[in-house]
Amino acid sequence: MPPSEPNFAILQAFATSLGIGLLIGLERERQPDIKAGVRTFALVCLLGCLAALLAQTTGNSWILAAGFISVAAMMITALATDPLDNGDPGTTSVVALLVCYALGAIVWYGHASLAVMLGITTTTLLYFKHQLHDITQRLTHTDILSVLQFGVLSLVILPILPNQDFGPYLALNPHHIWWMVVLISGVSLAGYTALRLVGTRHGAMLLGIFGGLVSSTATTMIFSRHARQRAALVPVAGVIVLLATLVVMVRIGLVAFLIAPTLIASLAPVLGSGLLLGVLAVLWARQQQHRESNEALPMPEISNPTEIKTALTFGALYALILVLSAWLKDIAGSQGLYLLALISGLTDVDAITLSALRLFGAAQLSTDQAVTTITLAMLSNLAFKSGLIVVLGGRALARRTLFGMLAVAIGLIIGLLCLVY
Repeated sequence: MPPSEPNFAILQAFATSLGIGLLIGLERERQPDIKAGVRTFALVCLLGCLAALLAQTTGNSWILAAGFISVAAMMITALATDPLDNGDPGTTSVVALLVCYALGAIVWYGHASLAVMLGITTTTLLYFKHQLHDITQRLTHTDILSVLQFGVLSLVILPILPNQDFGPYLALNPHHIWWMVVLISGVSLAGYTALRLVGTRHGAMLLGIFGGLVSSTATTMIFSRHARQRAALVPVAGVIVLLATLVVMVRIGLVAFLIAPTLIASLAPVLGSGLLLGVLAVLWARQQQHRESNEALPMPEISNPTEIKTALTFGALYALILVLSAWLKDIAGSQGLYLLALISGLTDVDAITLSALRLFGAAQLSTDQAVTTITLAMLSNLAFKSGLIVVLGGRALARRTLFGMLAVAIGLIIGLLCLVY
């Protein structure tokens, strides 16, 4: 920001810096025995903006660095001479004050919007100290390993894979295949982490939602077994299974939006009609659960979705379905692809969905064909999970859930027929 600009622009920069400092300082002021409160943070942020102005005007960047070092030295000296009574070394406040100084500086250099966003993020991190500490205490060695494994999948393996088509029909692109692995693993990891953090404290609704994000098939299998072993769990297991099934449609909608956003306008009515009837079924099942069961919920043991073995298995399955999709599309047209959707959708909807989205993106499938393929895979998966409920859960659970599964299937079919005809 050159010094020749109008005064109101300069004043705006300092006003923004003041606002950021006040915001962070207000949160710090709440802490007992704090060495830097609302006034200190506001002044430090103004100092950062002023130091940036002086550095730019004089052409001496050391002014900015000297201010940064001075702020750090001031806070460290204050804490060394008069430590906090609660045993906290105060490093968080030191770092927060330095961040505040830096935010004031970047405001002057024309990054006000970024500075405001970072200021809000900083305040949020400071405010939720106890909640974040509680989360870290509940994470196990396996949970932390899951995050590290996801980092390997996304930040180590993905960048080194060639972004080039290989194989039959040029259907295999290693970078694209692994990107899909990262996407599905990321969504599953989010559900897995939430499931671990929430546990059973918030009841069937969240268990069903997060279980569906990880794996609706695994969730259905686990709670079907629990329902057979403990009859009192039948009502709540029915709610969890139905909710996990609904989350699959939300998950597919999210993946489609990220990969083929132009397909959403056609896919949304199909998913929406299935969700609408499914939600009505869940509400009915939820009402029955409240009337009949207050049984404590078991915690579902779902495997870590970011394990290298799991990722490689999904990647291999996805690659196989990509080749089969291209081959069947070539020799049998869309009918061959529909048959593949019915077969592969029995146990896994993600792979065939991603394949259909890729073919749609490459203009090898029309909108109707892509939506039909995805819908058939979902219907096939509904049928498979219904079979699991009957075989593993028994008649009691089947009576609770099969009407909901049927309602979702009817909704999907109605939505598809409206699109096609």
